Amino acid sequence: MRKPFVAGNWKMNKTVEQASLLVADLLPGLQAIQKIERVLCPPFPALMVLSQMTAGTDIGLGAQNMHWEESGAYTGEVAPAMVKEFCNYVIIGHSERRQYFAESDATVNLKVKAALKQGLIPIVCVGETVEENEAGRTAEIVKREVLEGLKDLSASDALKLVVAYEPIWAIGTGKAATAELAEEIIGKSVRGSLTERFGADASDQIRILYGGSVKGGNAAEFFTKPDIDGALVGGASLKADDFIQICQAAQDSIQ
Repeated sequence: MRKPFVAGNWKMNKTVEQASLLVADLLPGLQAIQKIERVLCPPFPALMVLSQMTAGTDIGLGAQNMHWEESGAYTGEVAPAMVKEFCNYVIIGHSERRQYFAESDATVNLKVKAALKQGLIPIVCVGETVEENEAGRTAEIVKREVLEGLKDLSASDALKLVVAYEPIWAIGTGKAATAELAEEIIGKSVRGSLTERFGADASDQIRILYGGSVKGGNAAEFFTKPDIDGALVGGASLKADDFIQICQAAQDSIQ
């Protein structure tokens, strides 16, 4: 059975002081939820302080991005080893990185390989725009992003990562995909592409998350679906009660 996984992507929110206060509110509730993986992904400046606050717990920390080069003249970028100092996870290929910072399937692939080389667990994001969805291209886009983003990886490499399906039209809009639709796309297009690339045995072990307007009130609907192994949570991860409720729903889904 795949262990449920819930990650909170704080995006460009919270100063270090604000982040510390939020984690202080989160810790008691998250530590009481022991059967799933819980990961917090704050902005870079907060990682050092939050790594100290979460030391001795099993709550993971993740970065929201990184460069693929080990070091060099890349002003403003952060290298994999710098992320590894504080994190075990890194979000790669989020739609906002693709949209605003010209990331492509090729750069996602480079980052995934660099993360794995450093011993980081990539949370690899895929998903279609509203225009692509309305044009009936969801399966095509998702398949391409999975196959190209994970190009040249071995099955053993693939077992070390997590995939997050985030329909771009549902991110931050309050318009979540239905649990039935998310399950269909994740089962057929995401896990189906993983099966095509790595085989059924590996695909069955890779965790796939849903992301896009997941809240405490709707999370349980997604977690009842057999191909949805958790959530990559945006806005709701900035509210301690909501994020804890989502994590509890993930734990409650375990049979």
